[in-house]
Amino acid sequence: MKKRNTKQVILPLITSFIWGSSFVAQSLGAGKVGGFTFTAARAIPAVLVLGALVLILRRVRHEEKYTPQQKKDLLEGGLVCGIFLTLGTNLQQFGIADTTAGKAGFITALYIVLVPLAGMFLGKKANKRLFLCVLIAVVGLYFLCFTGSEGAMSFGRGDFLVFLCAFAFTGHILCVDHYVQKVDGIALSCVQFAVMMVLSTVCAFTFETVDFAALGECMFYILYIGILSSAGGYTLQILAQKDGDPTVVSLLLSLESFFAVVCGAIILHERMSGREYLGCALMLTAVLLSQLPEKTADAAEPQKK
Repeated sequence: MKKRNTKQVILPLITSFIWGSSFVAQSLGAGKVGGFTFTAARAIPAVLVLGALVLILRRVRHEEKYTPQQKKDLLEGGLVCGIFLTLGTNLQQFGIADTTAGKAGFITALYIVLVPLAGMFLGKKANKRLFLCVLIAVVGLYFLCFTGSEGAMSFGRGDFLVFLCAFAFTGHILCVDHYVQKVDGIALSCVQFAVMMVLSTVCAFTFETVDFAALGECMFYILYIGILSSAGGYTLQILAQKDGDPTVVSLLLSLESFFAVVCGAIILHERMSGREYLGCALMLTAVLLSQLPEKTADAAEPQKK
């Protein structure tokens, strides 16, 4: 039990650090190549690594070939999830070019509040703390992003794009939650990244001038995000949730926003005002509060022996 609990803590912490630090890599890459180009490039190593992992695991597990229904579910799920992933990732990439890595990390983390809110509209039972969390998050977002004189409406373009990406990632999480019940999670991730690669490549050659020399200059950032953040981070998340408490795992994963601020300060020398740090604190409070379990009637009663 102790080993399982250690795994439940260590793996999500590693994942949250990888995801948080990837905001720095995205920020550095945003200054060299176009958003669609960077997203397409980062998807390539993710597809290769996840594809190889799927083949290896299927061979080790001696799994049979996919049935026609499994193929249909995998392709359908990969397409739908891939579209949301493409939308969210590109909005985030374009947004991070006009804001700081730390702010982008905290604004993106809003999806943890938006997911249960969206679930409520889909008929799922709402957590009683949900509305309080949304209110705290909105106030935090105001302090973090509306940085004009005396709180004037100066919501930056980058902040707005990253804010929209949180909604796209909310849709992505809900779609993954639906399809992962039908197909292998790693295979689904591989297909969704393949969709993101194709769509972003088409957009890159349509709307941008692809500079291969510049791509070479930011290859380290591309490989870091593609292999560690996309392929590695997702796999670690799967392993953490296999035996762990989903609530605890989600709490630890939400620390990506904290690591985004820390890495942004250390590597990019980003600095925030006291007002912006207050916004970060409020948003982190909303994120953590939204993930705490509610006491149930059964839990409240002492266990009979």
